[in-house]
Amino acid sequence: MEQFRVGHARGATWQQVAEACLTQIGDIPGTGNLGFLYVTDTLAAQLSDIFAHFKRVTGIENWVGTVGMGICGSGCEYFDEPAIAALIGEFPDDSFRIFPTIKSSTEDFVRDNESWYAKTSSHFGIVHGDPRNANVPKFVEQLANEIIGGFLVGGLTSSRSSYSQIATGITEGGISGVLFADDVPVTTALTQGCSPIGKQHEITECDGNVAITLDGRPAFDVFQDEVGDLIAREPRRAAGYIFAALPIKGSDTGDYVVRHLVGFDPEKRSLAVGDTLEAGNTMMFCRRDTDSAYKDMLRMLQSLKDRTDGTPKGGVYYSCVGRGPNLFGQNSEELKIIQQELGDFPLVGFFGNGEVSHNRLYGYTGVLTLFL
Repeated sequence: MEQFRVGHARGATWQQVAEACLTQIGDIPGTGNLGFLYVTDTLAAQLSDIFAHFKRVTGIENWVGTVGMGICGSGCEYFDEPAIAALIGEFPDDSFRIFPTIKSSTEDFVRDNESWYAKTSSHFGIVHGDPRNANVPKFVEQLANEIIGGFLVGGLTSSRSSYSQIATGITEGGISGVLFADDVPVTTALTQGCSPIGKQHEITECDGNVAITLDGRPAFDVFQDEVGDLIAREPRRAAGYIFAALPIKGSDTGDYVVRHLVGFDPEKRSLAVGDTLEAGNTMMFCRRDTDSAYKDMLRMLQSLKDRTDGTPKGGVYYSCVGRGPNLFGQNSEELKIIQQELGDFPLVGFFGNGEVSHNRLYGYTGVLTLFL
């Protein structure tokens, strides 16, 4: 890859915003062959027109993207206003494959593209998922595991209207995106937005998504001990602040996925989590914490800095809609941290209903990928 070109802007109409983006992008080299396109949900109804316009003006046929309640460009975040972010890259011939929406099974895509992905030993994918499809987490896991050396990043569409995705055409309902062969050099990392409150607890009894006992004690009692009486007496206070954290088996970095606490039963002393639980696994409680999130963001960026030589050629960033201004403050603080630590480089992304890293769906995280 020789270079990337980026444009991102806000405006009164989609036509104004698109022209501002294309002006920033400037002249497109004849070798430009893949674009990433993100629009705020304010423009969701016009996505088809926007997409057609970018294809016509740029001459590029291959595009992926989606809608977000917030989107981002280099050093900037856009929420609750008409905005577009577009990134155009030059990639080696035959180095990527766009896949249309997978709604029921990954088998057809894996089979149809077997001759392509069998050529190399590792593959990196950028995916967009529809949060209305309950099978999306399974599709993410299957795709990453079934494709040779598979590693995925991406996010779930967030919208107050339509949930459209772009994968050469307009689509929705499952996961879509692009797979890269190993001749496209990338590096990626994840940052957490919540910090553990106490220790890990063994799930000693559960029923579906309901934790009945932790460490042999009523789950609600353990919750009460760790979060304090004030919140435990009024569990609604925990909403958006206290979460369940499910540590990932075999992780050598202490990684965990954050899930909502969706219900409490003070009489039965149990609590419900937004995921299926399994006896013998572990669980923690965590809180949304700006200071810890900022420190972990710096840790992630330093890790990426250590793996790169100079300023990245381009990048994509997928963050949680609960982060951005809701966690770091107004004035694009989250994206400015990236810019301050890694320099000014072409970057686009969006704030989603969940984030993908490797073969799992996360929440309240940020996933940054750099093209090297």
